[in-house]
Amino acid sequence: MKELIFDKDPYGMNWIREDFTYGEVKCPKELCGSVENRRDGDKVYTEITISNPGQKPYFTDKTSISIAFPLVDKYESSKICMEQRCHTHIFCGGNIGYICALRMGGMAPHLGMVLTKGSLAGYSIERNLVSQSNDRGCFLLHPSPMEIRAGESVTLEWMIFPHAGKQDFFEKLGQYQPHFVTVRADRYVLFPGEKNTLHIRPAFDADRVTVDGEVLPETDGIYRLEYTAQEIGEKVFEIEADGVRTWCRTYVQENPEKLAEKRCMFLAVHQQYHGGIEGLKGAYLAYDNEEEMCIYRPANDYNGGRERIGMGNLVTRYLSGQNGKVDTALWESLKEYKEYVLRELVDANTGKVYNDMGRDDSYKRLYNAPWAATFFTEQYRLCKEEKELVCAYRIVRQFYEEGGRDFYPIDLPILLLDRELAHAGMEPQREELCALYREHADRIRDRDVCYPASEVNYEQSIVAPAADILLSVYVLTKDETYLRAAERQIGILELFNGMQPDYHLHEAAIRHWDGYWFGKRRYFGDTFPHYWSALTGNVFELYGRITGDSSYLERAEHSRRAVLPMIFADGRASCAYIYPCKVNGREGEFYDPYANDQDWGLYFYLRNQEL
Repeated sequence: MKELIFDKDPYGMNWIREDFTYGEVKCPKELCGSVENRRDGDKVYTEITISNPGQKPYFTDKTSISIAFPLVDKYESSKICMEQRCHTHIFCGGNIGYICALRMGGMAPHLGMVLTKGSLAGYSIERNLVSQSNDRGCFLLHPSPMEIRAGESVTLEWMIFPHAGKQDFFEKLGQYQPHFVTVRADRYVLFPGEKNTLHIRPAFDADRVTVDGEVLPETDGIYRLEYTAQEIGEKVFEIEADGVRTWCRTYVQENPEKLAEKRCMFLAVHQQYHGGIEGLKGAYLAYDNEEEMCIYRPANDYNGGRERIGMGNLVTRYLSGQNGKVDTALWESLKEYKEYVLRELVDANTGKVYNDMGRDDSYKRLYNAPWAATFFTEQYRLCKEEKELVCAYRIVRQFYEEGGRDFYPIDLPILLLDRELAHAGMEPQREELCALYREHADRIRDRDVCYPASEVNYEQSIVAPAADILLSVYVLTKDETYLRAAERQIGILELFNGMQPDYHLHEAAIRHWDGYWFGKRRYFGDTFPHYWSALTGNVFELYGRITGDSSYLERAEHSRRAVLPMIFADGRASCAYIYPCKVNGREGEFYDPYANDQDWGLYFYLRNQEL
């Protein structure tokens, strides 16, 4: 099958990519695989047969067998993406397996797949590295480990169908798979002492439903397990309903305040440079958890500036929440870091922000300025010295002078800075920036979904800034046109977020290149979670507060918590979790050894708790 176009699709989108073969089976030489497809209107029925023609049994493992499911999940121009490309949300949960593929522009029909026979243990990625960040690759589905007798054949079956969106997708799963079991948790990332409930709803009349062997009571067709989060770490709940087996994956994380304390102390002790290179003294740098050493390289994503300023923002925000408590070591560390920033990265007189130490601006990058503005605004909140606020104001003004009106910046601190300028009585500066913000929002509103390419052609962290700026300017102006335009962006943004019962995926945005640019192992492949995923949570939080829609506040909490497992209870951290079983044949399912920029996620969590 080289083409799959739904009959009533006005865009004629082909959901199958051309450079991989749909249903292709790869297995050990002792086995053989075949695929048979049958189409009935817009529904496609696929049967995969794995045979053992030998004289002895064969035991497979998690990745012994792979089945290609090549969807067009890749980034080109925004117009092509909106109409002809999809986001792919996968759950390989034993007997419960599905794919919810959503057209990037949000227009139905979308594509769904539900496993109707067999079991899936996970998926891998095969991708053309020439496309780098702009192509997620081909999905390789892995049947669960099996014992295949000599001369035996086993089959997996699934069904592809069109659907109208996430809600319609889940409704259809129960219709098309008679033995489907829906699993949901109130929380996927919890803090110690929090109560949680698993909700299990079979699409059939189940005689017996268990979680980790415990029989659950039933109320109105739903089986519930209530418990209290205790031991820190991952917890996988094994679920069975009349022989249908699946799971729910959760994580208990340290309390955010304790986590921040441990992380900030780790930064001060291990990730701040105190060596003999004068230009780097005081810098917070990336860290290799294997070699136990700081990392600096001139390459952009390992240098002494850019995203690394998130470490300074975290320490500043943490200290500002200590209510006068003096932590001498952290205060001294932050003092040294601010000296480094003013000496090497920021010209406080002009607001110019540089790409690296030595005030190196040989690589022009507008992303850097908003982060520096956030840092000096946070510094003002901490110390109440007006010069810090003036510096933040100058940085934002310079950002716009350098072309910021046409840029989609990550975390431009519009409301944070405006609030502090108002508290300081700096009305002329506030009014000047408000006019610039409004012009910026006008351009985003008028451009609608014709997004300009950035460091990646199209991604979640282009759409999230669009929504954030429009919502922020609405708060400043109360102009309803900005709110309506923001809602249009939010509809596009939420398509990136997963809905699977796994803390790696639930309300986590699809990102699939960060492990290469920021990590030690240099993997292109799904990074679930990645800290910029929380940008979506920030948007949901602001929108929920504006509208009073509690569903968005709930989703915001899921989104921001999803990135917290990237920071560990001992204060260490990782820049990315490589989620697939394998990526181009290399083993996945690990946290990259480099700590590099993930502190933005914890910073966002602390910051938004004080909104």
